[in-house]
Amino acid sequence: MEILPVSVATRGSSSPKNYLHTGGGKPTEVLWKRVSWHDLKRRNRPASKCGGGKLPNPRKSATTWNVYPGFKLTSLVRRATLKENEQIPKYEKVHNFKVHTFRGPHWCEYCANFMWGLIAQGVKCADCGLNVHKQCSKMVPNDCKPDLKHVKKVYSCDLTTLVKAHNSKRPMVVDMCIREIESRGLQSEGLYRISGFTDLIEDAKMSFDRDGEKADISVNVYEDINIITGALKLYFRELPIPLITYDAYPRFLDSAKALDPDTQLEILHEALKLLPPAHCETLRYLMGHLKRVTLHEKDNLMNAENLGIVFGPTLMRAPEQDAMAALNDIRYQRLVVEMLIKNEDILF
Repeated sequence: MEILPVSVATRGSSSPKNYLHTGGGKPTEVLWKRVSWHDLKRRNRPASKCGGGKLPNPRKSATTWNVYPGFKLTSLVRRATLKENEQIPKYEKVHNFKVHTFRGPHWCEYCANFMWGLIAQGVKCADCGLNVHKQCSKMVPNDCKPDLKHVKKVYSCDLTTLVKAHNSKRPMVVDMCIREIESRGLQSEGLYRISGFTDLIEDAKMSFDRDGEKADISVNVYEDINIITGALKLYFRELPIPLITYDAYPRFLDSAKALDPDTQLEILHEALKLLPPAHCETLRYLMGHLKRVTLHEKDNLMNAENLGIVFGPTLMRAPEQDAMAALNDIRYQRLVVEMLIKNEDILF
């Protein structure tokens, strides 16, 4: 049976659509979708070492392109694929349910049954406002879509909640502060080590909480670059779940305790996979920035070791640990950040 590509114009559109002709009968579009479009989407998804290694190149794949040599990627499909790859990734987020007393009659948004009782009839998600029975909350999928009317602030807000509420890849605080620092502060001596004036850092924090992406942190408002670096460090310190999460914390520490450099990188690579996607993307962006800071070491006197001392306790902290154990972990925290900066191009 001979397989030939056929161009057929679709209804309401002047552009031809590719179909397969199997030698008789009507051309079919199903095989084209299964062979090319679906395979293209799966293979062209951006590869990230936060979630695995490189993905195969469709041009070098023998399974699709050699079996059907008559197929060629059209410009329409190519443009659609590129557009899809540029979209903001969809991060998964669990609901933040809290016991709630509803006024008036309410129905569960999961099972659609009435919520009985006078007080504490069910639970409500503090981020998206979903109302469900307490027993139903255990079955609700992790598809929380935070609403800005429920997310009241930027600082002290869960990182994934913030990026989903603002539909962004990273928190706007991180993007805006890093852009400002790289535009006018990379050569500033003691960058990140020297603290800015506390009152002005708090003022920058309130500006982000109040105005979000419209906050003005330009040189006209904050002339001292240390105010901006202080605001960025404060954001990471006030995260309810650290950038390097509690679940991933022990594995990151294991990498610093390993003696062989190759083993250290292997463990770090595994530890990165334990991070939520939004945390991993933010960490990748931050480490790239800190690597660029070290390139100006002659001027700012900040190498990877110095930045590790500053950012170690800022980006990671142990859950429920006594004071002595926490002090003992500080040196390993420094080594973790130092390794992330030095091997940023390999790990991410």
